[in-house]
Amino acid sequence: MTSREDVKIEVNTRYLQEQSDPDGSRYVFAYTVEISNKGSQAIKLLNRHWHITDDNNKVEEVRGDGVIGQQPEILPGQSFHYTSGAVIETKFGTMYGDYELLTADGKKFKAAIPPFLLALPLTFH
Repeated sequence: MTSREDVKIEVNTRYLQEQSDPDGSRYVFAYTVEISNKGSQAIKLLNRHWHITDDNNKVEEVRGDGVIGQQPEILPGQSFHYTSGAVIETKFGTMYGDYELLTADGKKFKAAIPPFLLALPLTFH
């Protein structure tokens, strides 16, 4: 049986300077997520739920079906990755959340997306 312990989630981020406008308090970040299925059966990504917090403690929650317009099926031993973006009003922020997944035998479960930092390169917070 596949469960949340069988799903590994890794995130890499980068600052998109060309899309950002610091004078207008607009900081744009891309994040690439890799979801690996370490379990024994296929899983389907149904929904996402994000908490995005900037350095002013402004929180935005984002919920939706799938990711980037897809509800991918991830076979045992396989991975799925995608890139998306977030816009915040400060140089620093954090994101975390969860994915709702469905196993091949019809069981739904949530897999936590660990917190990660949104930050301009070569800056410390």
